[in-house]
Amino acid sequence: MNKNKELKVSAIKNGTVIDHIPAQQLFKVISILGLDKIQNQITFGTNLESGQLGHKAIIKVSEKFFEDNEINKIALVAPRAKLNIIRDYEVVEKREVQIPDILVGIVKCVNPKCITNNEEITTRFMVEDKSNVTLKCHYCEKITTSEHFMILK
Repeated sequence: MNKNKELKVSAIKNGTVIDHIPAQQLFKVISILGLDKIQNQITFGTNLESGQLGHKAIIKVSEKFFEDNEINKIALVAPRAKLNIIRDYEVVEKREVQIPDILVGIVKCVNPKCITNNEEITTRFMVEDKSNVTLKCHYCEKITTSEHFMILK
């Protein structure tokens, strides 16, 4: 007998499910959100089949609701991610992440001569292209793409 077997992941009572993360970005999302350093129950899966992405990753975080600046970080590495807010085992809100027009204090400038890398000044970037995630530093005007920028923790 060859029966299909499926492993079910338990539902969370309260918290957030981050879905539609590109599979190769899973550990980057975990790192930038600091999920590797919190005590909450976290369940994640990767290389799951997805009609939209081919393969996707998903993260369930119990008792955690993300702030806007954290959601902006997710958007930079997983621009098509979706957040499901769970309360009492029910999805009470669904949100698609969106890259904002301006990012403040989220990304480090790649230009070593930029004032933000040499003085205590909060970084500020204008988003030049949301589909290819291209940023322009407000101070030195250096343009950076997603392959090169570093997200601050």
